[in-house]
Amino acid sequence: MEHAQLQLNAKYDVVIVGAGVAGLSLALHLPEDCRALVICKGGLEESDSFLAQGGICVLHDKNDFRSYYEDTMRAGHFENNPATVKCMIEHSRETIDELLSLGVRFAMENGALAYTREGAHSRPRIVFHEDCTGKEITSHLLAHALKRTNLTVRPYTTMLDILTDNGSCCGVVLKDNKSGEIFPVRAGNTVLATGGVGGLFRHSTNFRILTGDGLAVSLRHGVAVDHADYIQFHPTTLYTKGRGRRFLLSESLRGEGAHLINKKGERFVDELLPRDVVTEAIYREMQKEGSDFVRIDLRPVGEETLLSHFPTIVNRCKKEGYDALKDPVPVLPSQHYFMGGVRSDLFGRTTMPHLYAVGETCCNGVHGRNRLASNSLLEAIIFAKRAAEDIAKGTSAEGEPQFNAELYSDRRYMKNNRQTVLKEINRENK
Repeated sequence: MEHAQLQLNAKYDVVIVGAGVAGLSLALHLPEDCRALVICKGGLEESDSFLAQGGICVLHDKNDFRSYYEDTMRAGHFENNPATVKCMIEHSRETIDELLSLGVRFAMENGALAYTREGAHSRPRIVFHEDCTGKEITSHLLAHALKRTNLTVRPYTTMLDILTDNGSCCGVVLKDNKSGEIFPVRAGNTVLATGGVGGLFRHSTNFRILTGDGLAVSLRHGVAVDHADYIQFHPTTLYTKGRGRRFLLSESLRGEGAHLINKKGERFVDELLPRDVVTEAIYREMQKEGSDFVRIDLRPVGEETLLSHFPTIVNRCKKEGYDALKDPVPVLPSQHYFMGGVRSDLFGRTTMPHLYAVGETCCNGVHGRNRLASNSLLEAIIFAKRAAEDIAKGTSAEGEPQFNAELYSDRRYMKNNRQTVLKEINRENK
């Protein structure tokens, strides 16, 4: 699309830095009289939201709350924030219903949603569209955003910095990536939705343009940042000697029965353990064998399921010279997701007034030390919507949208352990 023209010192009600699922969800939940600018560093499809393969979690039924909550906490090594985990689970079903209303085509079975399972989930609770769920969701959000007259969507534009006044955020400094022009844009509220940090790593499933820009400006201005070292590696990305972004082989493959094997053809790990555990096991096996990869055998999944549920993966393997229907495929771990980020509360508010952070850019405690598979799209959409609603309400009684330390619980949730979490679940279920 053509660049939307911006004037020097332009003013918007909201500037959203990032056009992935978090940024677009927030934009679509703003009131239609709220004038907003949405920018992204690359093209409109160069966000990791488009790359998500496996699916998006949802509370399967009312009896699933305990197991979903415990699965999320256990995967996160019980360092999750209970308040944000509960909020995400409680709003999951309405989120899926809303996406369906926007035209997202989740897989159906006998007239109802079909569910798949991924690693560290105790049951199937993930809805999906083939093996390109992120693209299906994000493309629909983008199409709706481009129709909204109150939204200006501008690709190939980089945020260089934020503007501040008396300790509050009042806009951004932007660069036109094509012309090189640099200009300030004023805003009543600014939202950081800049994605993760994968562009900083040699092996990553992320687009190379994702270099932690939201994190960088926050550190520069003294905005609280948590757990910059909490970086998740995905166990199974397609091995290649070429450079650039690594192609991910969805965790759903292992959820559907694929096996990880060494060069002798032996399984060496429970494939449905959390990602960090499986990744560590793969690195140990690679070191033991002196190899640059292990292998994943997709044949146990069955040819019919592979062709119907995972056509993108089968075709990509074929393009790289591997027939996934007949032979094991070489894989290795690559950087995949960032659990740390700009500290934010249940409404996306950061420790700087009028500055919000949503999606992978933020750390609201949902994921803890390790993200449970397919929670990221759900978390991004839910808390982006809550941030939009907070922005729409205007300022608090004190005159500024304030970071809610009580709701966030600051670092007290770090003291959680399995026993206290289970006691809490049992108490609430009585």
